[in-house]
Amino acid sequence: MATADILLVKPIEGLGAEGDEVNVRAGYARNYLLPQKLAVPVTRANRKQIEALQKARAIREQREIEGARVLAGKLEALHIAVAVKTGEGGRMFGAVTAADLFEKIVEAGIEVERKRVHLYTPIKELGKHTTTIKIHPEVSVDLSFDVVSENPIVGAEAEEEDQD
Repeated sequence: MATADILLVKPIEGLGAEGDEVNVRAGYARNYLLPQKLAVPVTRANRKQIEALQKARAIREQREIEGARVLAGKLEALHIAVAVKTGEGGRMFGAVTAADLFEKIVEAGIEVERKRVHLYTPIKELGKHTTTIKIHPEVSVDLSFDVVSENPIVGAEAEEEDQD
């Protein structure tokens, strides 16, 4: 397959950051990266741009890390309680998912990308739980939250006594 050496002008997830010289398939470079002005072909003249792009990259990355640390501080101070419907003996109907957590975080006034909130398995039990939110490749935060019942928990024995 034919390949092309290109210089990235903007960061592209999975490929590299600005200032990186990468080798990609010629069709990808010719049909997407170059027309979208995301990259330029590598020539002697373009190599001079590398230093300027790398300086801009270092400044941008520093700002992103500082912003991520501030956001991490806000998330650590946040206390979330997710209210769910429960049935007999405190058993949950359904489960708490990452989308539910994302909604609660946004309701608290904290802006975070939806794809950053992960639950490895949906929560199906009441109580205190913790998940990790990876805000930036170098910054992650453990978010603890409570899953509580929105209606009073009635035991099976109490329901049988009410029926008598």
